[in-house]
Amino acid sequence: MSETTQQSPPTAAGKAAKTRAARKGFTRRAAALVGALGIVGFSYAMAGPSAAEEEGSSSSMSQEEMISAGQEIYNKSCITCHGANLEGVTDRGPALVGVGEAAVYFQVSTGRMPMAQQGAQAPRKQTPLTHNDTLALSAYIGQYGGPKIPEVSEDDLKEADLAEGGELFRLNCASCHSFTAQGGALSSGKHAPDLKQATPVEIYTAMLTGPQNMPVFGPNQLTNDEKMAIIAYVEMLNTDNNPGGAPIGRTGPVPEGLTIWLAGLGVLLIGTVWIAGKS
Repeated sequence: MSETTQQSPPTAAGKAAKTRAARKGFTRRAAALVGALGIVGFSYAMAGPSAAEEEGSSSSMSQEEMISAGQEIYNKSCITCHGANLEGVTDRGPALVGVGEAAVYFQVSTGRMPMAQQGAQAPRKQTPLTHNDTLALSAYIGQYGGPKIPEVSEDDLKEADLAEGGELFRLNCASCHSFTAQGGALSSGKHAPDLKQATPVEIYTAMLTGPQNMPVFGPNQLTNDEKMAIIAYVEMLNTDNNPGGAPIGRTGPVPEGLTIWLAGLGVLLIGTVWIAGKS
């Protein structure tokens, strides 16, 4: 007769050991996957072109090359709504003849165009085009007339008059964008956007072109120096470090005092109830 060996059933300790081994294997694989993703991301960040490189490559292109590249982008992304000859399409998009480089730069760099869907107002979103593509598209449409993309340097903003900029902002902009440049509601489902994400060039192009509900501030309304003063003031609002603590809307001592009163009375009320419950 042949001898048969019988295997003993696994013990609880053996099951626990197998479970720990499986968990360790899963942990190692997960750590390796995370490490690989990190290496790939770091390599892409190091190898990818920087903003300065993109801007430099665009400046190396001739005007004819920029216009040709912009026409290709227009035919792929804009022609459906704005027409083959920039004449516009009924119930889709307006004509673009004469809007200028500045209008195209503002709408595309802020992601308002192309629109994701029809609505009361095109909101700001991530733009699908690169900086070079935006400049090329602006050059193509801008060849038919309109304001150019303005140059805003750090030196211009440093030399600007902040006090004058504050007065001009409160006079011309605060009624829609609020005194703190945080935006506000308008009629018919529209709104004045928050200016915290807006760059100096975007603010300047908006004043030049008057997008959507915004009026146009041409040279007869605001000079170049006055526009620079407004931009410098908005930049100051966006970079203020609030040395007094929480800004609470930056609307002055009224909300700050009200907050202190409400918070203080709330603490006193809670303390009174707690003491009464203990007694």
